[in-house]
Amino acid sequence: MATKVLVVDDAAFMRHMLKQILVEMDCEIVAEAADGEEAVSAYQEHKPDLVTLDLVMPKMGGLEALEHIRNFDPKARVLVISAIDQRSSLMQAVKLGAIDYVVKPFDRDGVKKAMNRALETTEV
Repeated sequence: MATKVLVVDDAAFMRHMLKQILVEMDCEIVAEAADGEEAVSAYQEHKPDLVTLDLVMPKMGGLEALEHIRNFDPKARVLVISAIDQRSSLMQAVKLGAIDYVVKPFDRDGVKKAMNRALETTEV
């Protein structure tokens, strides 16, 4: 059974790039979202196995969306993929329950490794 993934990023080209990588990994893209509000709603509707989440987005940022998603489902697996290379924001994401993070710009292999680690994590 394919891993169901929700792809969240305000940049359409970034969602497209991530979807290409995920398809190469035999994942099923169940939904995509362009802001935090859409992400929370899509998570509640689709209950994916994994979420890729940007931090800087309109309406609701990634940290707030992460908090809402984890409140809805404490076992949610969230991989932060963000251009923010500020340790405090990335550490805050981990503190809120993100399994790991990847800093943009990223390479395909790095994303695949981080996704595999996130999927292998049994305790969240």
